Order: sequence, then structure tokens, then C-alpha cells
Amino acid sequence: MVAQNRWTPPPHPAIPSGMQVTDPNIGQKSPRIRQLDDAAINRIAAGEVVERPASAVKELVENAIDAGATRITIAVADGGKRLIRVTDDGCGIAADDLGLALSRHATSKIDGSDLLNIHTFGFRGEALPSLGAVGRLIITSRLKGEDAARIDVTGGVMGRVRPVSGAPGTHVELRDLFFATPARLKFLKTDRAEMQAVADVVKRLAMAEPYVRFELIDESGDTPRSVFRVEAEAGDPMQALSHRLRAILGKDFAENALAIDAMREGLHLTGFAALPTYSRGSAVHQYFFVNGRPVRDKLMIGALRGAYMDYLSRDRHAAAALFIDCDPHLVDVNVHPAKSEVRFRDPGLARGLIVSGLRHALAEAGHRASTTVAQDTLGAFKSPETQARVYQMDRPSLAPRPQAPQSSFAPDGFAETAEVFETPIEHETTDLPLGAARAHVHETFVISQTADGLVIVDAHAAHERLVYEKLKRQIAENGVAAQALLVPEIVELGAGAHQLLQVAGDLSKLGLEIEPFGEGVIAVRATPALLGQVNAEALLRDILDELDDLGETTILGARVEAVISRVACHGSVRSGRRLRGDEMNALLREMEATPHSGQCNHGRPTYVELKLHDIERLFGRR
Repeated sequence: MVAQNRWTPPPHPAIPSGMQVTDPNIGQKSPRIRQLDDAAINRIAAGEVVERPASAVKELVENAIDAGATRITIAVADGGKRLIRVTDDGCGIAADDLGLALSRHATSKIDGSDLLNIHTFGFRGEALPSLGAVGRLIITSRLKGEDAARIDVTGGVMGRVRPVSGAPGTHVELRDLFFATPARLKFLKTDRAEMQAVADVVKRLAMAEPYVRFELIDESGDTPRSVFRVEAEAGDPMQALSHRLRAILGKDFAENALAIDAMREGLHLTGFAALPTYSRGSAVHQYFFVNGRPVRDKLMIGALRGAYMDYLSRDRHAAAALFIDCDPHLVDVNVHPAKSEVRFRDPGLARGLIVSGLRHALAEAGHRASTTVAQDTLGAFKSPETQARVYQMDRPSLAPRPQAPQSSFAPDGFAETAEVFETPIEHETTDLPLGAARAHVHETFVISQTADGLVIVDAHAAHERLVYEKLKRQIAENGVAAQALLVPEIVELGAGAHQLLQVAGDLSKLGLEIEPFGEGVIAVRATPALLGQVNAEALLRDILDELDDLGETTILGARVEAVISRVACHGSVRSGRRLRGDEMNALLREMEATPHSGQCNHGRPTYVELKLHDIERLFGRR
């Protein structure tokens, strides 16, 4: 049977219709193997290395960093399609080596004896010849103490090296990208989209190198425009990284990020991760680096998601910049043409380090919530517009101030929505992080007074989190209860059965007990009691899919925790129940002592803290 949707070439006009030709590119005789010329080889390599202008920028900037540059300037025009220029103050290239630098697999960064012992961004020697094969490339370079030299390459045709004037370092100019392969131009996006991709590449490299000055300039218009610029940072590595992330990701990220520093068996994890209440609507603020190299690694993305699984809903994403440093022999960076992916020798070790390091930092944060919660709250307030911002109460007056009339409905009306506790203000109480309870408003929100402001607590959300954390601790200590099946469920999984049996011990801790039942067949003996009636076959296939995708499974744990979350929700204090003063204060004290109490089980804040000076500003007092 012939597939109906498969494309077949039209018949060749010179071949009778009765004859069949399997491939129009191969004749009837046995095909001969031929060696492609250098131009074709370089264009094929360019298709792997240079996908778009951002790829070219990445290769050139990485070369500048490898050369020891401390100042790197990138200029682009029309999103990089018309012009890409990278200037650095690195060590430069000797005039005698310029021609060799444009040869394939010629590099000064490795000697080829050990492809795992790589300490630089580049090492293949493919970028420059690939760029010269698809565009118009000009390289001007000068070693310190020597004269500058220049070489031109157009569509793979190399010119001669000639002396020129120039500053120490290297100046690379690439014009008319893909002019030699015009079909590639059709796959590029708009100039604006390509410019955004270039800026993203430069920002990632700037995060990796906080001691280097970067500037990105857009020369598309009549006047060059600086799009991005960061100065070289100083201080220790974590301090320099913090300042660089503040400059790139903004003040809000820096104020709500937790410092990460963890080590395990030769892997060192550092960086910053934001509080759960600073979550984002997409994963664009997730940055990963391995030995200083920006990567988009599936394992690291999954580990970050797993670390925040208890604190964020599925439609929210954590913000983080994480760096793993290790001996180069523990990670293979030569698994992707663009070097954007890596492979750890022990993937489970890397994932475990990320999950444990992040969860430890989140636990250390305690009840802390992000500052943006208070900012959003203040922004939601609306004050009536006035003609003048001078208030009568602020003016000195010699006349006695008239007494306001007593409202006949104020006490009763207020009592319907709030209970106020006329207790003396004790400094030792209000000095605590969440202060002392002063009122229960609308039988939902607890108003607490602190030393320098007030706190508004969503009592139900806060208590829900506290109950959830207690249940998690109980399960961690005693495990998940298993419900034995009267008749074991037999599931045929083929080759995947062996993969599931390798994690049978981990699944057993979560209440799912499985054992082999012949070749490619698994018998399910028990399921987690919390989940009630379970479709065992569907559950096993979901777990197997996740093992194939990530090399590990979190589905079963997520389902168990979802049930715990529902139990916590139904077991927590409900809106509409009036709380006594001692109950509210007990809630505040338990929040202060419980990690992660600053956000509910869905990642929303459990409380808002407003400083007194912010409240005064709402009323024009400041």
C-alpha cells in the first residue's frame, strides 16, 4: 500500500512513463563517491553553525571572550542581515595566522588530544570559515607590539592578507549574511524579531562574563542607537554576578532573588533564583550556564521546574540564572552543532544538585514574599484627585478644632465586617516579622501591625499552606500509604517495562508497587491510597513517557502532592469564620516559623506588607 500523502517527483520528460526512476539525482549506473569542494563543505557547516544572525553574533562574541577581551562592542543593521560588526580588545590574531584562521578545523584553543578537556567557548574551528562561506567577511586584527593586518572573504573566496592600521584586538565585519545561500534568507524572521534574538544572545553572554563590558548598537537607521550596554563589574564573583543580573533583569529580580551556592561530588551550583511569588507567565527569564557557557538544557529546565513544583501552578514559571561549574571531563559540550546543549556524565547528580540547592534556598527564605506584591498592592489603590496637595491638618491653627459628629451607625456597621481588638501595643510583639494582629476584616483578612507598617494576611491561603507543609512532613517521615489490589493489574509495556522496573524502589515510596510479570509485562500490586481508584496502565505509561523525556519521573509525586493540597485546602480555616485574637496571632507566629508560608499552594502570596511611609504617601503625607 502506498502512502497517499507522500510527495513523489513528477515524471522526467525524457524518460518514458513505463520506466521507474527511484531518485532523479542518481543515474542508472552505480553512484560514485566524490569529495565535495571546500566551498560546499563550508556552506554545509554554516547551515549547522549559523542558523540566523544571532548565531553569527554568538560565535563572534564567544571568540572575543576566548581572546581575553574586556570590552566588546557589537553593531548590527537590519537585524544582522545587512551588517554584523564585533570589535574587541583581546589578544588579537597574528598576520601570519589570518589565512589559517579561515581554514576549517583550525583553532588555537585545543590541540585535539583531549576533546573533553575544554575550557573555552569555541574549539572546533568552524565559525569563521562558515561565516566567510555565506557572507562577506572582513577580519582586521593586531597583536600588541605588532602591525595590524586584514583579510577579506566573499562567498568562500579568500583574498590576500595585507597590512592596515588598527588598534590592538580584533575587528570582525560580516555583511550581507546568506547572500551566497539566498534560500536561507527566506527562513529569517522580521528585522525586529532577529534583533531581539541578537539582544538575547548578547545578554546571556553578558551574564556569563560580568567582568567584561558589553555594548550592542543598532545601526539600521541614520543614527546609531545603543540597544544594550553594561559596564564591567568588580568585586567577588557572586557580588559581580548580582550586579550584572540587576543591570540585565532589573531591580525587581535582584531584590527578590535568593543566592544559590551548593556543591555535590565535583559539581558546584551557584547563581540566583527568584521567590515563587515573583513567578512569570513564561520561561523567558530562565538562564542556564555550564562552565560559563550559556545552554538550553532539557535536564536543567526540568530540574528547575521540579524544584518549584510545590510552589507554582502549572501556568507560572520560575525566574532564575543558574551556573554549574565542574571539571570539563564531567560534561560533554560537543553534542550539538551550536554547542547549546550539554551532556553530563551523571545526569541524576546534576539534577539532584539543582533541586536540592534550590529547595534549600527556598526553605531558608522562610515566610518571605516578593516585594513586588506590595508594589502591586499600592498600585491598585486610587486616591481622589485634589486641587492642591496641602492639607488643612498640616497647617498650624490657633482656633480650636471642631469635633466630628459621632456616626450613629459606625460601631454596628463596622462590627458586621471586622472585629477590632483593643489590646495595648507591645513593642516586643510588633517587632516580630509579621507583627501583632489588630483586626479580622470581612472574616477573611487578618490585619497586623508591625514596627514600621502593617500586614494584610489571607487567613485561608496562609492556613492552607501551613496544613500542606505539615502533611508533607508526615509523608516524608512515614511514606505514602499503599492500597493493595485484590487482583494485580497486568500491563504490557514492551521494552519500556525494564525502564520502569529500574525506578520501582522510588515508586514504592510513593505507594505504587510494581514487579516483573514476564518479558515486557508489569504487574501492579498496589497503588497510592490517597489517589483512590487509579487507572494503573495510564499512570504507568505517563511515568514511562516522562522517563523517556527527562530521564526521571515526577508525575506520581505531583499527583500525590495535588491530593495533599486538596486535603490541606478543605482542612484549613474557611473564609467566613471569625477568628479570635489569640488564633490570629498563633497563625502569624506559625507562618514565621514555617518555610514557604509566604505563598499558597498555587504560588499566590499569602500576605501583603505595606510600609508606613508608603501608606503615608497614599495620603499625600510624603
